This record gives sequence, structure tokens and C-alpha cells, in this order.
Amino acid sequence: MIPANAMTVEPASLHERHVQTKRDATAAELERIDWSPGQLAQYRSERLSRMLLLATQRSGWHGARLADIDLEHITEDDVGQLPTMTKDDVMSHFDQIITDPRLTLAGVEAHLASLTDAPRHLHDRYQVVASGGSTGVRGVFVYDWDAWTTCYLGWFRYLLRDMQAEPFSMALVAAGKPAHISRALLQTFSDPDAIALQSFPITLPLDQIVSGLNAMQPDTILAYPSALVQLIEAARGGELHIAPRAIATGGEPLLPETRAAAETTFGVPILNWWLCSEVGPMGIGCGHGPGLHLSDDHLIIEPVDRDNRRVRIGERSSKVLLTSLYNPALPLIRYELTDEITMLDASCPCGSRHRLIEDPAGRLDDSFRYGDTYVHPHVFRSALGTRAGIIEYQVRQTPQGADIAIRGNADLQHLEQELIEGLHRLGLKHPQLTITTVTRLPMQDTGKIRRFLPL
Repeated sequence: MIPANAMTVEPASLHERHVQTKRDATAAELERIDWSPGQLAQYRSERLSRMLLLATQRSGWHGARLADIDLEHITEDDVGQLPTMTKDDVMSHFDQIITDPRLTLAGVEAHLASLTDAPRHLHDRYQVVASGGSTGVRGVFVYDWDAWTTCYLGWFRYLLRDMQAEPFSMALVAAGKPAHISRALLQTFSDPDAIALQSFPITLPLDQIVSGLNAMQPDTILAYPSALVQLIEAARGGELHIAPRAIATGGEPLLPETRAAAETTFGVPILNWWLCSEVGPMGIGCGHGPGLHLSDDHLIIEPVDRDNRRVRIGERSSKVLLTSLYNPALPLIRYELTDEITMLDASCPCGSRHRLIEDPAGRLDDSFRYGDTYVHPHVFRSALGTRAGIIEYQVRQTPQGADIAIRGNADLQHLEQELIEGLHRLGLKHPQLTITTVTRLPMQDTGKIRRFLPL
């Protein structure tokens, strides 16, 4: 039987090839951290031209929708004239969007269903991952060999740059399924000469995770924010005894109170990483300053409002449009992701010139609508997140208000009154709230906890 924290990898020959590809590409990935904005802009425009040409030649769906656009001299500045696409588009037209006719949605789904302990390549070239469907629409996405390597290094390059001594050890406290991008990447590129890795699926009992971490004593930890909350509790309760040099988190919004509690408890900066199954690493916190560095060499990231108009620096977007410049297998061009981000007008002490954003606030899909009344999740978050006794929470919309589950302690009467007053100010005339205390919040199949569940 495979131990719960063991990382099963691919057959030796494939795995060795992956590791060698990663080693060969690492220097270039690290070098682009320090590129100037001009170098990055030129690089993006060159890669955009190549991606558009490939998409029109090999993807019937893209070829049709881009047929009336002059692509010969298009640059990043012209990307706004290109049409957008959604996850619904990908799932409805997968076989027409993909650039290798051997790949079909039926075949990809069958491949995912066959995975057990370890990720395996499809046709010895393609890596398939699935999104958790947290917004109600499940998605499957395909990376080719080189893109999968780029995805991994784009995710870990800031950590590799700063963790000078190799190997260093990392504990993954997140998804346990090989179809999830974080576990699949780490299993594919597991390399004891660089990162000695152990996985502790979040679905394990907490005492097993804690005992495993105590035995491992990892240099670094990568965990969902909801998992990090449990580790904070265990450390404060005297069960968890570790001294990591860095803690990284991603997969869910990192709430300010969770960041503050973790930094106080463990005494190290928390590196927030903004990732998605579709395009991999979008923003990576380095720990040297505030904010996350956008992947300005691998993606064109457009923070936009509801009408797809660019928002200003310092203004929160309603969503982002993503153009992947590195994965020709499944061209995603102005792909809509409903995450809300805010660009920072700042530079980082680490020296990277990649643009900075604040910690992502969540998703537009987390908002509640009651008729013509729009309620942003911050209305709930501002009350729930400022009470020290509340460890975690989940808000489920009801027709006239919300059912709220909390872990921890709070004056429920005052909390309910504050929330009712906030909803009333927004125009909800007779909000109805139910607040209950629970010992555990329900997780999705990926191991994540979704904070806000609209009707």
C-alpha cells in the first residue's frame, strides 16, 4: 500500500525526461524575472503573434472567429479587438478548439477517469487537468510537454531563486487527486535534487497531517488557505511543532486575517500564489514586498470591468481576460476568469519588474443578487472577517438573505444585526439570516472550501 504522504510519479523514463526538461529550462525562466518592462512587452507581442497564427491554422473554432481580423501585424496593444471566450466555450467546442485532432473531449474525459495515484500523459505528450467546478461549470484543460514545464517553472521560479540551498523540502497540504493541477505538477517534476516533496491530502484527518508534518519538518509548505487555518490552530494548540522557512498558499482567496494569523504564528512571510487550472500561475508572491507578481512573460492579463473595459491602476476589476502565450495545445485567447484583482502602482524590493497586484479578492461569481439588488461578498466578509473568534465561515445565499455557517465563537446576535443593517443599506428590505456554529465546513472534491455560494 502506498503511504498517504508518498508521491507516486510517472514511469521512470518519462519522469526522467520531464525532470531533465525542467532543469534545462530553469535558467531562462529565472532570467526573465529580471527583464525590463520593455523586454517583457516585446516578448509578449512576439509570442502573441505566434499563438494567433497557430490558433487560426490549427483550431477550426479560432480560425472561424478570427477570420475577419487582420492578424499580420497585431501586437499586445491591439488585443482588445479580439473576441473573448469562456469556460462554457471550451467545454462546448473543445474538439474544435484543440489543435491536435487526436485529442477529443471524450478521450480526455476517459483519460481523467482512468487516473489513480499518479498523473499520466495522454499520447506521451499531453497533461490533462480538471478544474474544481467551484463556479458551477466544470472544465478540463490540456497542456503540451513544453507548456507543462513552463507552467511548473512559472509557479516555482521565485521560490527557486530565493531558496539558495538545494535540495529543500516541501510539504503539500492541498488536493490529493492527480487530476488537480497542483498535485499533477508536483508529481510530474518531483526531483529530490531540487525539491524533496511530500504530499498530505487535505482529505486526511488533521491529526495525520500534523504528525506527518512534525516528522518531516519541511523547509516550505504549500497549502490551501482553508488548510492553513487548520495548521494555525494546531500550532497554537501545541500539536504542530514546525519551523518552515516559507509558507505559500493558493487555490482560494487568502483573507487578510488568515495571512496575519499565519505570519504571527509561524514567524515567516506568507507567499500568496494566484493560480488556475486553465493557464497555471497568474500571480506569484515572492515575500519581499506586498503584492503578487503577474506572469508578464507567459500571459497577457487584462483587468476589466463587467463590460470588458480596462480598469485603472488601483481600481478593482470585475474580472480578468487571460491570453496564454505558452500553451499551443489549447489556445486560450482573452479567456474570461471572474476573479477580481487590483493593480498596484509599486515596485518590489526583490528586483522583479513584473507588474504587481493586491491579494485577489475572490470572484465575481461569489456575488449575490436579490432582484435588482447586488451584494458583493465583502459585505459579509467585512463583518465575518473582523471577528477574532471566527476561524472560518461559509455563506450560502437564500431567496431573502443567507444561511451562514461559522467555525469558532462570536456574539451571534450582534453579528446578525450588523449583517442585516449592511444588507438593508444596499436595498434588501427584509433580509433574513440564519447563523449557525459548526465544527467543520464542507469541502469540494478538490479539497477546497468555497466561501460564498450564490443561488
